[in-house]
Amino acid sequence: MSGDGAGLPLVACRIDAVDVHAFELPTDGPDGQEEDGTLEWDSTTMVLVRVHAGGRTGLGYTYGDVSVATFIDSQLTGVVRGQSASSPPALRDLMARQIRNAGRPGVGAMAVSAVDVALWDLKARLLDLPLIHLLPAFHGRVPVYGSGGFTNYPLDRLAEQLADWVEQGIPRVKLKTSREPGRDPRRLSAVRKAVGDEPEIFTDANGALSRKQALYWARRFHEEWDVRWFEEPVSSADLEGLRMLRDRGPERLEVAAGEYAYTTQDFANLVEAPAVDCLQADVTRCGGITGVLEISGLAAAHHLDLSAHCAPAVSAHAFCAVRRLRHLEYFHDHVRFEHLLFDGTLSPEGGALRPDPNRPGLGLEIKWQDAEPHRVYGTPTT
Repeated sequence: MSGDGAGLPLVACRIDAVDVHAFELPTDGPDGQEEDGTLEWDSTTMVLVRVHAGGRTGLGYTYGDVSVATFIDSQLTGVVRGQSASSPPALRDLMARQIRNAGRPGVGAMAVSAVDVALWDLKARLLDLPLIHLLPAFHGRVPVYGSGGFTNYPLDRLAEQLADWVEQGIPRVKLKTSREPGRDPRRLSAVRKAVGDEPEIFTDANGALSRKQALYWARRFHEEWDVRWFEEPVSSADLEGLRMLRDRGPERLEVAAGEYAYTTQDFANLVEAPAVDCLQADVTRCGGITGVLEISGLAAAHHLDLSAHCAPAVSAHAFCAVRRLRHLEYFHDHVRFEHLLFDGTLSPEGGALRPDPNRPGLGLEIKWQDAEPHRVYGTPTT
């Protein structure tokens, strides 16, 4: 296949430029704040990277501190510049070796993930294919669940947000819990009344509880409000605690974790414990699309479903290539950000996101005029 209008073979298309940007968007929570079980924040930062080759441009991104942008510039741009655009996995491995001493988990993994996504997007655009058709796809759509329900929302906003997702045809919704556990019964009752009996309710404690607290609330969540999903009831680093909850909690309440796993070994630790009923992975943290493909195989080998954590504009393509796909977190903050910055974002239809087969790559174009007021790193494009 040819790579560009001049008919260059893909392998001959060399990456000739890389540019990095970061944008910060204030939250729309009460008094400009949002909270979960263990964290408060007033803004979300997207680190955006573009790679250029053969007259085409691929984009990738992650959500994290602006330091991820400086990490990409200092550690990764020189690694991929001049390389063939034909094999994103090979370049992902080059980047992983490059950051061995700089620090692979955390910021390093997020930086590599953003560049890896951009490389896959670039390759798909060079081949004039939607990314879903370049990947080894098992599915043509990714089911979603509405996610937000922050712990500082007043009851009316909490109920309205989750009910709105149900009205859009999304049959599962998630709220944050466990910041002040004594408040959760009223919150869950308001949500169940607002969404009705049929939709599934998920909860996410973000690691706020001790083991015995989590076991107590797992039983109450399930028995009183028919909660089916308990995400990070204890810290995801507490593999023994997660396993205890998985083994001793209600049979129809699934324990989930994995959004803070950065390396394949992190995921292996979760599945071998075994610590979860359903594994989660974030394409913008776990090594990008290349990482998702590796983790998909690991999950399948251990008979576990894999759920996508956030970043819906990328995850909608990447997780079509996950054989044991469960669903995708349609997270309020990321949906706002991606609709602001990109043309070509997807909206749920029938409770799922379906990649557009008529747009190359991720199908995204940057709305620079809308993005610029939020810039915190990088040089404006001309």
